[in-house]
Amino acid sequence: MLTQDKKQINWKPIIKKFVAVVGEKGVVQRKEELLTYECDGLTSYKQRPPVAVLPRTTEQVSEIVKICNQYSVPFIARGSGTGLSGGALPTENSVLIVTSLMRQILSIDVENQRAVVQPGVINSWVTQAVSGAGFYFAPDPSSQIICSIGGNIAENSGGVHCLKYGVTTNHVLGLKLVLPDGEIVDVGGQIPEMPGYDLTGVFVGSEGTLGIATEITLKILKSAESICVLLADFTSVDAAAATVSDIISAGIIPGGMEMMDNISINAVEDVVATNCYPRDATAILLVEIDGLEVEVSANKQRVIEICRQNGARNVTSASDPETRLKLWKGRKAAFAAAGHISPDYYVQDGVIPRTQLPYVLQEIERLSHEYGYPIANVFHAGDGNLHPLILFDNSVHGELEKVEELGGEILRLCVRVGGSISGEHGIGADKKCYMPDMFSEADLETMQWVRQVFNPQGLANPGKIFPTPRTCGEAAKASIQQFPGVERF
Repeated sequence: MLTQDKKQINWKPIIKKFVAVVGEKGVVQRKEELLTYECDGLTSYKQRPPVAVLPRTTEQVSEIVKICNQYSVPFIARGSGTGLSGGALPTENSVLIVTSLMRQILSIDVENQRAVVQPGVINSWVTQAVSGAGFYFAPDPSSQIICSIGGNIAENSGGVHCLKYGVTTNHVLGLKLVLPDGEIVDVGGQIPEMPGYDLTGVFVGSEGTLGIATEITLKILKSAESICVLLADFTSVDAAAATVSDIISAGIIPGGMEMMDNISINAVEDVVATNCYPRDATAILLVEIDGLEVEVSANKQRVIEICRQNGARNVTSASDPETRLKLWKGRKAAFAAAGHISPDYYVQDGVIPRTQLPYVLQEIERLSHEYGYPIANVFHAGDGNLHPLILFDNSVHGELEKVEELGGEILRLCVRVGGSISGEHGIGADKKCYMPDMFSEADLETMQWVRQVFNPQGLANPGKIFPTPRTCGEAAKASIQQFPGVERF
């Protein structure tokens, strides 16, 4: 991990050069203004950067990175700051390169089903721009009205429709990149399959450790002829989980399949008031079926049968856009709603095989009782991507450490049953110490070789993804020693 003594850096000539590139308004220096950038969506740790630079073009990003390279100063790319793994957490002596002003949709080619955008473009803007022509952008994280495409690229974000349509990497054709030495390169292209190494695939999900994407060529999809959303409520979490497996086993791949437990149900009804989610249900299942009208009609009836066979009390269906949106509204607001029932929450992002859902949810409930913290479960049930929200009060001394330990136990549980420590939130600073639970030393060393090829000086987003010490306890101590300005809340 790159470390530097803050007193050894003379920021005046560096900032002067930044101003020459982006102007006075493009450089944030005042301490009170820099508070905006001291953390991302993971607020457990906060570190105010010494300076933030806001470029508008690829060329400006390149010049900023060259300046960082010249002075051997680390840099961290940041989009909307909605990430949940500390991927955009500044280090004490790092430059924050904020892409939020790079928000142009550069071109739309409906005939060839692609769009070229800058990294600061908000996720939902892409669909808004092409919906009039009958197209949409499939990856749809719950934060899609505020998260940026650049952040989606960095973390390989998913969303409720990733079951059928895949995560961000499945919808990126090409990238214009600024490498850690400032060089501008193009990877991928305008067509789905390009010869040579899949450098686009390497970059998507690399969390800013290989460079910065400044232009992204996205794949857009034709809107389905017919869409139907089903909401089934159950008196048993096991029954809802079994229904998920049975639907997939029947050969039906829904556009999305989401599950929420009773805590989440009541939280969203308190905040959003959809009046669609029965408050006394132990769990609900949201299933979206899309495709040709005849296909949707047949699959709808089969899904209803499966839900009832597994003990669903009621199954509600909606085909009109307004009611479909209403059914999805609560699920999209689940994270925000958790903030209304608890002073703080700590969210994890593990993945498990679908068949392990009943067992893992039972184990999460056991861990909840063992540690003494309520856990709200809301997740992409179809592909086993769990989002347990651990509810706690961060103002109580020592609570965060216990909650982080509980979150780690959940991640290790996911790995033990054949899953992963991340589905769409990335590793960042939060989960890097769990990488050895999933990968061997040889695996991690091989990944580091790739990072070193692109980022030999370690200037691009240092201290993220890969653990330096062997254990989480050692990692926490190392963070304090190497980044003494980092505050823990």
